[in-house]
Amino acid sequence: MNNSSTITFTKLDHVRELMQTLPVSDAAAVEGAQARNSQLTKPPGALGRLEDLAIWYAGWRGTDRPVISAPQIIVFAGNHGVAAKGVSAFPPEVTEQMVLNFQHGGAAINQLAKTFGAKMDVHALSLETPTADFTQGPAMTETEVCAAIQTGWDAVDPNTDLLVAGEMGIGNTTSAAAIGMALLGGDAADWTGRGTGVEGPALQAKTDVVAAGVKRHAGKGDGLDALAALGGRELAAMAGAILRARALSIPVILDGFICTAAATCLHATQNGVLDHAVAGHQSDEQAHKRMLVALGKQPLLQLGLRLGEASGGALAIGILQGAVACHSGMSTFAEAGVSDG
Repeated sequence: MNNSSTITFTKLDHVRELMQTLPVSDAAAVEGAQARNSQLTKPPGALGRLEDLAIWYAGWRGTDRPVISAPQIIVFAGNHGVAAKGVSAFPPEVTEQMVLNFQHGGAAINQLAKTFGAKMDVHALSLETPTADFTQGPAMTETEVCAAIQTGWDAVDPNTDLLVAGEMGIGNTTSAAAIGMALLGGDAADWTGRGTGVEGPALQAKTDVVAAGVKRHAGKGDGLDALAALGGRELAAMAGAILRARALSIPVILDGFICTAAATCLHATQNGVLDHAVAGHQSDEQAHKRMLVALGKQPLLQLGLRLGEASGGALAIGILQGAVACHSGMSTFAEAGVSDG
């Protein structure tokens, strides 16, 4: 789908139709990578999960000896109407202030992008117009959610070879918790965490907001419908970016709870749509593990992070780079003149 840049989404059914035509991993490249891995100068399985990651990556890039040379990190920012319910320890103005910080290179994600040689892009989505309060009605109209998906789709550089999508948005852990509850079941308390640091009565009030939102929109459609009803523009944009990467056979590292919620909306709409994605980390937000288990994704890192802004996913770039570098750069026993037993 190299002409995928010409696709325009005006209805969610357009997204659903696209999901039916996405490419799959290259079986010949996987077979070749497995054969190469078996001949590298190490005991079988000695690099553990790094071996599986390298073979997985090779399949999506269509070569048995891949290289990661152009990772991309995209941070999407959006504001949530539900933030007016007091679900965050910070006011919505912080979203725009942090976008400026990203643009000026002052955030944690800027330092991580530089560390791992990743191109970083920031997209603010209509910050002056928060989504609607999802306890009163859908967070976004079909037109609004499609526009946000389109932003994410268009933000992916076709020349990148590894994508990390992240977010910034005051109130978005509330949105992610509601999506998790709506799509995966359980109680609001199972899904609602501290987010930016709410405690006590404020945490209970946040939990009540999640429960009210899910109750209002329960049983209405698939994952994309849940994204429109309970999500935010930045979540929809991450979903669009993840889909575009799949269309271009670009492997994806999922970031934390918010990004995984966006991915869960895709998974709930089309099984297998996340086969090109790995979980970068398990965040300190309590429900993230529950969501990863539902997706069948084992996190690469577990460092107690709960910052968002693609920080955990960015750190995991180094894991993928190491896996691929060992796989493609190591000598085989024959090349090194080493006896393999």
